[in-house]
Amino acid sequence: MSAGDEHTTDAAGGAKRAAVIFNPVKDGVDQLRDILPSIERAHGYGPTVWIETTEEDPGTGQAREAIEKGVDLVIAAGGDGTVRAVAEGLEGDRTPVGLIPLGTGNLFARNLGIPVNDLRAAATLAFEGVDRPVDVLRARVRRVDDTVETEVSLVMSGIGFDAAMIAATDPDLKKRVGWLAYVDAGIRAIPNSAPFRISHRIDEGRAHRSRVSSVLIANLGYLPGNLELIPEAAIDDGRLDVVRLQPRNFWGWLMVWRKVAWENRVLRKSALGRQLIDLTGGNRSREIVYASGQTVDIVIDGEAQEFEIDGEERGEITAARFSIDPKSLVVRVDRSAVGAASEESVAAAAGTDSPDRAAEEDPDARPSDTAAIELDALKAELEEDQDTAETSSTESDR
Repeated sequence: MSAGDEHTTDAAGGAKRAAVIFNPVKDGVDQLRDILPSIERAHGYGPTVWIETTEEDPGTGQAREAIEKGVDLVIAAGGDGTVRAVAEGLEGDRTPVGLIPLGTGNLFARNLGIPVNDLRAAATLAFEGVDRPVDVLRARVRRVDDTVETEVSLVMSGIGFDAAMIAATDPDLKKRVGWLAYVDAGIRAIPNSAPFRISHRIDEGRAHRSRVSSVLIANLGYLPGNLELIPEAAIDDGRLDVVRLQPRNFWGWLMVWRKVAWENRVLRKSALGRQLIDLTGGNRSREIVYASGQTVDIVIDGEAQEFEIDGEERGEITAARFSIDPKSLVVRVDRSAVGAASEESVAAAAGTDSPDRAAEEDPDARPSDTAAIELDALKAELEEDQDTAETSSTESDR
């Protein structure tokens, strides 16, 4: 079977059709082919269209092809990279997406409650689940050569240490032990992680300068290993979350780990735990600083930094603008996840002005007129580049 070939199952015809966009190198594809015919027939679907991803196109073009074929459901079978590429191809379309997690991290699926170790359950959910509109992160990033690229993120993007960690992850170890390979890479990367300065601004607020080891722009709150990085994050609240990691030494990194693995995951779940955090100074800790908004502009001072999207290294950048595209992707989830979604969004909105999410309260984030000038210039540059790209696209469509 050659890359990019299209196949259909032998199922009997039906009123609806699904398309499976799959990464052919992932384990589980053959098993999925075996179990899908009975599932599609049970839910009144006709023959499924199977479309392979390729190295050149990991799912974007295939998603557009599926929509052109008029399918009623698009199923992304692969890791977070496949899902992200499919989401990019579905921009502006409301066709629901089912998720079959075949990757290592599967963070997007995990945050939505999709079964990650039960192929049949995930496939069944894709057909019989309910539709949940979720937010999508869109980024305009400036490369070292001053070219500008558009990126899509469903989980989180990172600049600095976390991107360098992902770049240093051993692919063979990742295949053997999964997300634990990131822990190995992180431990090795810490001694070589050099802080850098950024100019940053959320929405159209005050511009600041900060000294950071990493900046994360997130759509979701959970990391591999069920670590809760952002307690208030919700995937459908119409906001992006910005996390600045700024430990000053190895002890500071231990405090980062304490907050993510103990405070956020355990203590914040109870009133007594939250009181303990306050008494021990956890809310005043500056190793991790949270903020939230609809856009964030970032200009890196000095050398370009490593950049990653949804756990995939994406080279070096010098600046970026991230924005949230509210509820622009429709995902099939379990019915219970929809009820939890509304509670999550209300809690996130209520926590928007909490101390953990207020960047203005950070003494290390100093207001800066120079930073404002740099960020205004970045905004104008990216908007001009986007206008040029849209004009070229319109002309090519004529």
